[in-house]
Order: sequence, then C-alpha cells, then structure tokens
Amino acid sequence: MANPCFTQIHPTCIPVSGEYQSKLTLMSESLRNDGRVWVPKKKEDAQAIQQGKLKGVNIKEEDRDYNLERRYPAFGNLVPRDVASRAAKVECDKGHGVSPTGLAVFLDFSDAILRYGKIEANKKGLTNLSNEQIIALGEEVVSAKYGNLFEMYEKITGENPYKEPMKIYPAVHYTMGGVWVDYNLETNVPGLFALGECNFSDHGANRLGASALMQGLADGYFVIPYTIGTFLANEISTPKIKNDLPEFLEAEKATKVLIDKLLNTKGNQSVESFHRRLGKIMWEYCGMARNEAGLIKGRQMIRELRAEFYNDVFVPGSNDEFNPELEKAIRVADLLEHGELMMVDALNRNESCGGHFREESVTEDGEAMRKDSEYAYVAAWEWNETEPILHKEPLIFENVELKTRSYK
Repeated sequence: MANPCFTQIHPTCIPVSGEYQSKLTLMSESLRNDGRVWVPKKKEDAQAIQQGKLKGVNIKEEDRDYNLERRYPAFGNLVPRDVASRAAKVECDKGHGVSPTGLAVFLDFSDAILRYGKIEANKKGLTNLSNEQIIALGEEVVSAKYGNLFEMYEKITGENPYKEPMKIYPAVHYTMGGVWVDYNLETNVPGLFALGECNFSDHGANRLGASALMQGLADGYFVIPYTIGTFLANEISTPKIKNDLPEFLEAEKATKVLIDKLLNTKGNQSVESFHRRLGKIMWEYCGMARNEAGLIKGRQMIRELRAEFYNDVFVPGSNDEFNPELEKAIRVADLLEHGELMMVDALNRNESCGGHFREESVTEDGEAMRKDSEYAYVAAWEWNETEPILHKEPLIFENVELKTRSYK
C-alpha cells in the first residue's frame, strides 16, 4: 500500500447535523467561483448564530471576516481545496463556526446575485430598477448556473441559499494512496494489475480533484492496453493454473478461517458500530491536520478497537446465503488495518504537503512546509501485524522543478 496518509479533502460539504450521519453531502466546488467564504469577526456573534439567536444576514459587512480573501489575496476563494479546507478548520477551531456544532463557515452569494443583477439590467437597458428587482434578475442568473445545487441544499437544510448564506464545512473524502504498482500498473504480485483509484500511480500529495476521471482515463485508455499485452504474451504457453496449488489452498484456508471467526464470535456489537467508531478515530486523529501525539494515540485506539472487533462483533446469518453483513464485516476488518497504516504513514512523514498536513511542519504564517530533501519518495508499506515495513521509492523529477506553492 503506497502513500496511504495522503487524503483528499472536499471543502464544500453540507455540515454535519447529527451523531448518526453516515457521511456528508458534497456540494460542487464550482460554488466557490461566485460564493464568498466568511465567518463573523466577533466570537459572540458566532456563538449567537450557533445558538439560533442570530442569522448570517444580520451580521454587518464590517463585522464579517472574509478569511480566504484576507489570507490569500492573490487567489481569494479560488485557492485549492486543501488550502480552503484547512482555513475553514482554523476559523472553526478558534470558535468562529456558524452551525449548531460550530463546524461550518458561510458561503455567501449575495454579492454575486447583486453583481449579476446589475449586469443583466445593463444588458437589457433597464434603468431605475429597485434593489429588489435587481436582486431578482441576479437570482435568475445564479439559478441558471447553480440552481440544482441550491435546490439540493434547501431540501437538506431547510434554508434558502438565495436569501441566506450557505453553511459549508470540509470533509475528508478518502485516501489518495492505494495499491503499489509499477509503470505497467502491475502490483508486486506478478500478473495482478491494479487500475483506477485503487492504485496510487497518478496522484500522491498533489491529487486534489478529479481523481476518478483522471485515473480511469489514464489507466484504462492509455496504460493498460499497452502493458497487459506484454505480460500475456510471455504467458501464452503457460498451461491452465490448477486450484490445488499450495498458494491457492493457503489463501482459501485463511479466508475460511476469517469467515468462520467472524460468524462464530457471536458478540454484542454490530459491524456498523465498529465502522462508526473507526471513522471517528480517523477524523479526530488523521483528518485535515495531524500531529505526532494524536497519531500515536489514534493508532493505539485502532489497535484496541481491532482487538475488540474480533472479540465482540456480532455478524448475523450464515455463510450459506447472501449475507451483506458478513461482507461488510470483512470490509471493516480490512479498514481497521488500513486505518492503522494511514496513521503509521502520517507519523512517518513529518512534513506538510498537499493532502497531508502535520502541525509540526508549518511556516511562520501557518502554511504547509514541505521537506523535499527528506521525503521526496513514495512510501510503499508492506503490512505486518507487529510493525509495517517501509519500502522507499525515490521521486525523481526530470522535466519539472519542485517548488512550494504560494497563494498569497
């Protein structure tokens, strides 16, 4: 498994509203083309909004902190998603969040609506329009661009984003790492190829968007048609492989042992409860920002959770029928190992870069600080129950120069 610590973060999600949400609803990043991100400057205003005593529209302009525009004047609200996400987290951690949980910032379209309204009025030669009429024209333009997203937001939250600023918050999407492959997309198991987002090949710390499209097209259209043929050509005279070989029997036995163990534990906790607890550990200690103490603690919590899982999970049904709970139990067993490996990789990589942010590795103004001289390598981990083994693959840049990003 290569580069598991790098995670994609989506900055424009509908904020969490309850303890039992399975995931957050993603809103298109296109919203940041016109929406302005802000939080109240005064903590007491943020607290009043959290308590439902005040609305965002009631906050005066001079009492609003357009934090992305303040921190990144060159790019403003159009900074990349990892930068925008961490900026939102910083404000919420300071107590300026605007949802009941304190985990949200505003994404405001009022300026865009007014601007588009004036443009439309000028186009149509309309003069002496009231402010309400100009706003109505602007809402029509915004509706044509983002109407489906606004409708979805209103259905979920009950708030009209044309009249009130949206509330958004980042969500960690998934790991950008994956199965290690060579340039032919072949894993370290001969003949086993891994395509698409399951591998790490095209994206590491830089993979900040469009991964499914990128890796699907690149691997499926441009790589595998020219590489798997070479492997097959060398195997053309290989006879049919029998299923009684020692390797097959060993793998089959290990799978049966796992299935029997999961079904026979007959514990007191559901698979879903373990999945939820694992997710909270990952969010808390391996989310948008990581630190050494948290990663060490998080890893130990996962190890304890895994031991508890195998001793107290309850999987209903049998192995003789279609059993989605059994399938999920096997997946959660995998995730418990994968989650620990993400912690291990994040702890090993004491730098901040793209989808991985260590709080110990920041510049004087709080931005990500890379350490290219120490960490310019792919971290390919070999799983081991006691301690995963690190294999380093140096990153060599021949046609581009390594440079630190700046959006100031």
